Amino acid sequence: MKNRYSTLLRNCLVIFTVLVALAAAMTSWCPVSCICNDQLVVHCSGQGLAEVPLDLPLATRQLLLSDNKITELPTVQLNYLSDLVYLDCSNNSLYHLCETTFINLKKLAYLDLSFNKLVQVDDRMFVALASLVVLRLTDNPGLDQMHVDAFAENSALQVLDISRNNLTLLNISTLITLPALRSIGVSGNPWECECSNEDLCLWMQVEDYKFQDDESTLCRGPAPLSGMRLSELGLKLRVDCHQGLDSWDYLFLLTVGFLIFSGGTVSAWVMGVVMLLYERWENKQENEEGDEEEGSGGEEQGNKDLNKPIQQV
Repeated sequence: MKNRYSTLLRNCLVIFTVLVALAAAMTSWCPVSCICNDQLVVHCSGQGLAEVPLDLPLATRQLLLSDNKITELPTVQLNYLSDLVYLDCSNNSLYHLCETTFINLKKLAYLDLSFNKLVQVDDRMFVALASLVVLRLTDNPGLDQMHVDAFAENSALQVLDISRNNLTLLNISTLITLPALRSIGVSGNPWECECSNEDLCLWMQVEDYKFQDDESTLCRGPAPLSGMRLSELGLKLRVDCHQGLDSWDYLFLLTVGFLIFSGGTVSAWVMGVVMLLYERWENKQENEEGDEEEGSGGEEQGNKDLNKPIQQV
């Protein structure tokens, strides 16, 4: 019994030692080109790295990769860092991010992708980042496309900065529904102040307190509006863009008119058929009543003839 107890105790001590060693390895191991501290922060900034180190501590909570030459974020290795809350990838050479890049980073709250070479933001790029609070996408000179639903799933997003890119148009239908959004930067883009950007201009005019750089958010074109602030043009575009009818309006009116005409024609035909059937039914009733009256009149006349005395010859 004593030997069994000793064996069990020894096994427990071995397991405990292994777990402690693993925990220590997860937190204390640090890539050669990085500096790690006890707060689970890994500094790999400014090391001239061409790729993300593959031997990052699994318990990393903050990862700083700024000022390197990284062209791609490794999906598998990055998603091992399930406790990551802060990721700085600014000033690198990232040009594309797929929908699985951040698929397992459920706790990520801060993401900086500024000063890179991104050219578009699609609708699945940030879909997994439900806890994202701050997103910086500034200074990507080739970034000229942003999907309307790019941030549809980021309900916790409070700060969004898309300044100094190459955006000319921004569909805000998803942005205005984000419940926590309180600050957005859009300056430094070559905005076209036409009807396609009417909603953006009107949003800036109505909720100017959300825009951190309203004074420097200017129109590139068309020529008469070049250099004007977007926030000054909301109501003007609302009036100018809805004075006449476009092709869709004419198509809508034509469709409605056709439906009304068709409905009126069908209604008139149905009414005519009903009236004709009613008239025929009414004539039939009158004829039947007339036949009954003639029949009863003939019977009365016959009875009178029978009641007359028979004259003798």
